Amino acid sequence: MAAETPKRIANIILNALKGGVVPRVGLEYVTVGRAREIETILRDIAIIEEGGASFRFVVGKYGSGKSFLLQTIRNHACERGFVVVDADLSPERRFAGTKGQGLATYKELIQNMSTRSKPDGGALPLILEKWISGIQLKVREETGQATGGAEARNGVANTLAGSASRNFDSLVEERIYAVAGKLEGMVNGFEFAKAVAAYYRAHVEGDGAKKSNALKWFRGEYVTRKEAKADLDIHLTVTDENWYDFLKIFAAFMAGAEYRGMIVVIDELVNIYKIPNSVTRQNNYEKILTLYNDVLQGKAKHIGFLMGGTPQCIEDRYRGVYSYEALRSRLAEGHFAQDGLRDLSAPIIRLEMLTQEEMYVLVEKLRDMHAKLYEYAPFFTHEDLLYFLTVEYNRVGAQTHITPREIIRDFIELTNILHQNPDINMRSLLAGNSFELAKDGLSEEQIHSEFAGFEI
Repeated sequence: MAAETPKRIANIILNALKGGVVPRVGLEYVTVGRAREIETILRDIAIIEEGGASFRFVVGKYGSGKSFLLQTIRNHACERGFVVVDADLSPERRFAGTKGQGLATYKELIQNMSTRSKPDGGALPLILEKWISGIQLKVREETGQATGGAEARNGVANTLAGSASRNFDSLVEERIYAVAGKLEGMVNGFEFAKAVAAYYRAHVEGDGAKKSNALKWFRGEYVTRKEAKADLDIHLTVTDENWYDFLKIFAAFMAGAEYRGMIVVIDELVNIYKIPNSVTRQNNYEKILTLYNDVLQGKAKHIGFLMGGTPQCIEDRYRGVYSYEALRSRLAEGHFAQDGLRDLSAPIIRLEMLTQEEMYVLVEKLRDMHAKLYEYAPFFTHEDLLYFLTVEYNRVGAQTHITPREIIRDFIELTNILHQNPDINMRSLLAGNSFELAKDGLSEEQIHSEFAGFEI
């Protein structure tokens, strides 16, 4: 609960929300609502863990909590033992492009690779080292048990110990190649397996430069094949055309390295919608179609995609995802979905706005978190919170434009001001000219009518 939030986390949360961005830590302290959506995505995660794949669009207007939900799932997946990669699209990062934009997205994803023990990205070296150490430990346990039995039988401990030592590296390498070998049947899997083996050899030999080169190859940082061949004897590099193949290989490798699978989180699809050139937009939508078809046809394993966008960037038939007919025909809702009745197994999860009751719970959490951070007794009463929300929901245009992001930002700003200026009255501040209301003034009866039937 908010009262138990560590001060460092509380400070991050409040500063991030005040700035209109989603914090990457501590979301569990302020998560409100979205139970059905989260439950749906967690079912997807369970399928991925069993070797399946999933693909979802999370759609909501700006400030509706779309990015918040994506980050919540990201954090949960890391805690559950998945590897998570995430990226925000931009003019420089797309699914396809003529100037390496697809490769730039891949680089960002791998750079942001996260696990439970390294949740802030940059986890690839740790994953490889942990995997190698895990194999070494298993082989050591097995050879140690075998050696112990032989010693008891033959009484030649030194000879057998030396033999075990000589065999250890070859046994570990055999296991390494067995895992890598399973990747060779995948598109570009042979080259990926060679890079894994090269990293292991560099690890054994203590060759830091070669380890760095292998990581550089995994991250898609080699510009030419010639450079990769000279450094690693690998004749292929990650490119705009094949980067998705490498994501699938990574997912298979993670499953072999005893992770639960890989989750790919991509936000800001609106940057595809904003591309002025129609051919370039269509190329990007074609890449999305490839990912989507692979998942539904069972060609992808141990991988899940979550993509965040606004309703317009999905539904606009001139520039949005729906402008690509092959995607529109797959994603469009049927005849029975309507307000309040949603098919949560559909590929598009549409976020409804948080209810007024849910917003009350959220601002109450933020009130308590702020008070604990700055070590004072909360000064907002139940009636004060109701008054604040009533003012927010009755501002001009609020019925169509108000979002949780705006309400949260206003509330944190209001709390900061009142904490820093204890002589100011909240209601007089809210009644100022900066809060133009749709109706003149709010009586106590109007406040309670806004939240009729709502009890805390």
